[in-house]
Amino acid sequence: MKYGPAVRRRKLGAELRALRVRAGLTSGEAARLVGWHQSKVSRIETGRSGVKPSDVLLLLDALEARDPRLRDLVVALAGGDDAGVQHWWHAYRGLLPPSYRDFISLESQACRIRTLETSVVPGLLQTPAYARAVTRSVLAGMPERHIESLVEVRLARQEVLRADPPLHLTAVLDEAVLRRAVGGPGVMEGQLAHLAGVGRLPHVRIQVLPFAAGGHIGLTGPFVVFSFPNTSDLDVVVLDHLTNSLYLERKEDLRAYAHAFDALLLHALPPDDSLDLIAQIAG
Repeated sequence: MKYGPAVRRRKLGAELRALRVRAGLTSGEAARLVGWHQSKVSRIETGRSGVKPSDVLLLLDALEARDPRLRDLVVALAGGDDAGVQHWWHAYRGLLPPSYRDFISLESQACRIRTLETSVVPGLLQTPAYARAVTRSVLAGMPERHIESLVEVRLARQEVLRADPPLHLTAVLDEAVLRRAVGGPGVMEGQLAHLAGVGRLPHVRIQVLPFAAGGHIGLTGPFVVFSFPNTSDLDVVVLDHLTNSLYLERKEDLRAYAHAFDALLLHALPPDDSLDLIAQIAG
């Protein structure tokens, strides 16, 4: 299951409704500003009807919503790759499945990401050599040129950590992530050194779940929680599977995963101790 049309429509409608209320307009007044019937705005806001990205831009202009990141996010909800905005990942459109493009689109607009990884280093923290080794392992038999393109995508995604303002990333890593020799000792040495360095950035927080922590809620599997700026309630949880991704957006799901992540932080080593463990394993 990917982040499908019903989820997009509900999230889009909720955000447009919040922007209209913030602008002090009724749905009828907003409709008149763009030359629509009031029922069209109501259907969009309740998620009963889809809307073209170009129409969303008209409505955003009418509501005087000028924030570029907010506009990009809302337009992405209306159609993502069909929004007429040429993002960097469009160059890889023929290689990337729609679910991955959705993931990158959300990642590029998020202001905060919380992630649990139990098997591999998160993509935003991977070195080129590690990313290449992971891709070769997961997609065995893929032509080398495609593997290199996917590594390029992985590295391009990391620009969000160097943006202004940068994405705030909190990553909880199971100790197994650090000890699994992906690509061999040389690759892991470079990867662990990179983690130790990037983990000291003010907007990156890495905490390790040591084996000594025993059982914990993270044993159910990895997940990512996206949070967005200047939005009413657009957080989303992503669960990755071998052939697809599951996107959760119900309030009860968001609360459950937020509480689970907070519990993992309590079980994990503090950031400084985690970086010390990373350096110890690298040595």
